[in-house]
Amino acid sequence: MTVQNANATDGSTSNAQDIQEDKPSVSSTEEADNVAADTASRHGAATTARQWQVLSQLQRNRWVGTTHIYEQLKLAGFDISLRTVQRDLNALAKRFPIEKNNANPQGWRWKDDAPLQSLPHMNLSQAVAFNMVEANLTQLLPPAILDELFPWFDLARRQLKNSKVTHSWIDRVRIETATQPLIAPHIDLDSKDNIYHALFYQLQIKACYTRSNKSEASEYILNPIAIIQRGVIIYLLATRTDDPEAIIRTFALHRFASVEILKSTALTPENFHLDSYLDAGSMGFTHPLLSQLPDHGKNTAIELKFTTRAGKSLTESKLSDDQTVMFNDDDTLTIHATVNLTSQLVWWLRGFGKGLLDAKPQLLHQVVLDKQLDDEQ
Repeated sequence: MTVQNANATDGSTSNAQDIQEDKPSVSSTEEADNVAADTASRHGAATTARQWQVLSQLQRNRWVGTTHIYEQLKLAGFDISLRTVQRDLNALAKRFPIEKNNANPQGWRWKDDAPLQSLPHMNLSQAVAFNMVEANLTQLLPPAILDELFPWFDLARRQLKNSKVTHSWIDRVRIETATQPLIAPHIDLDSKDNIYHALFYQLQIKACYTRSNKSEASEYILNPIAIIQRGVIIYLLATRTDDPEAIIRTFALHRFASVEILKSTALTPENFHLDSYLDAGSMGFTHPLLSQLPDHGKNTAIELKFTTRAGKSLTESKLSDDQTVMFNDDDTLTIHATVNLTSQLVWWLRGFGKGLLDAKPQLLHQVVLDKQLDDEQ
C-alpha cells in the first residue's frame, strides 16, 4: 500500500513536472512573439517619426535638397544615411502630394495644389509668421477665429523654441509705430468679445456706451459693420437703429461698458465698401476748418514745400499715387499730391516744424501754423 501510495505520489509529481516543463516552452514562444512585435512597433514608430520630420522640411514654393533634409534630421537626433532619406521621399511621394525635380542635386517640395491638411508640420518660416500674427494681430481677430488659431500659435512657439536658427530671428524683429507710442486704453473683454462675435455672425448689439464728450453712458442698439485699429485705439464702425439716415459712426471699444448680443440680423448700408470708406479719409477725422473746402476737403490737390532734408523721406514713401517731386535750386523741394485734408494730415505736417516752408491751399498752411484756430472752433 505504501509503495503504491508512493508510486501514485511519484506519478502525480511526474505529471506535474511534465506540465511545468511544457509551460516554459509555451511562455518562451509567446515572449519571443511579444519581443518581435514590440521591436516591429518601435521600428514602425521610429520610421513614422523620421518620415514626419522629412515632410516637415519641405516647402510649397521652394525646392529643398535631400542633403539639407538629411542634415536637419541628423541635427534632430536621427542616426540615418542619406540613402534612407532618399528612400523615404520616394515612398512618401506615393502617399502625399510632393514632387521632385530633375536637378542635381535633387530637390523636393510640396505641390502647388497640395491642401493645407496634407502638411503634417509647421516649417520655420511659417512658425515665424504665426508668431508675429499672435504678437500683433490678436487684438483684431474675433474669438471664434482665435480659438482655432491657438493650437497653431502654440505649435509655432514650440517650433521656434526648438530651433537654434529662428529663435535668434524672433529676438531681432520688432514692429515700431511711426508716431509717439501710447499705452492702449483698457477694454472690457466681455464687451469686446461680444462685439467681435456679433460682427462675425452679423448680429445686432445692445450697447452701453459713453461718448467722449459725455460723462454718463447711453444705451444704443447698433448694427456692427467693421473693426478698425488706428494706433492703439480700436474702433467699431456701426449704424444706430434709431437713426433714419443710417449714418456710419465710429465707436471706440474702450468706451463700451457692456454689450449684449441680439438675435436680430445686423444691417449694412447698401454699396458700403470698407476700403472705399477708408480711402475717402473717414478715419482721418475731418478738421472743422478744412471741412469748409469743397467736398469737405476730400481728394484735394495740395502743394507742399520742404527743406530738402525735411522732405527727403517723402521721395521714398509717397503721400499719394499721383505724387510728384521737384527739387529746387535753393536746397528745397516741392511736392504735389492729391490727399484728403484731415486732422491727421494737420498733426502730421506740424511734426515737420520749420522743415515745412509752405503749403497750399493757403488755409491748410494757416491751420498747420496757427494752433489757436483749432481752439477757436
